[in-house]
Amino acid sequence: LGLMEVLPDDCVQVGKKELMYAGTVGLIIYLGGVIFINRKSTTSAKMVMAEVAKTMATDNVKVWVYPEGTRNCTGDLLPFKKGAFHLAVQAQVPVIPVVYSSFTTFYNPKKNLFTSGTIKVEVLPPIETKGLTSDDVSDLTDRCFHIMRETLFRLSGRPS
Repeated sequence: LGLMEVLPDDCVQVGKKELMYAGTVGLIIYLGGVIFINRKSTTSAKMVMAEVAKTMATDNVKVWVYPEGTRNCTGDLLPFKKGAFHLAVQAQVPVIPVVYSSFTTFYNPKKNLFTSGTIKVEVLPPIETKGLTSDDVSDLTDRCFHIMRETLFRLSGRPS
């Protein structure tokens, strides 16, 4: 829900196809215009992302991607998937990292229950992709990961 406070206008989210079948949440995000990716089919995912890149350019649409690809309850980041970074390079648009502090202090994964807590959100400076090619995607991914991880630890009050 906090995401709705920071999403810019003309912004769509990308999510895994399985979320579409998550009951009420799935219906809400479907109606909200989330673009669903079939992560089990690389060919299908690449085709969808190529269309998204075209839409970004023609309609000035911004895309919100979760590069970890899945929920993480460890208080650290999982390795980033490269699809978002391929998309940014293909569309030649900047990556704008947004980091939320950890919620591990007020979320019980065994009971799937949140208690009261505070989330800090920080929008980091854009990372340009102009002039980058697909050969640069791994470096871009690593750079974003390290910047976001350091920010996560700082926001969560953890040593890096």
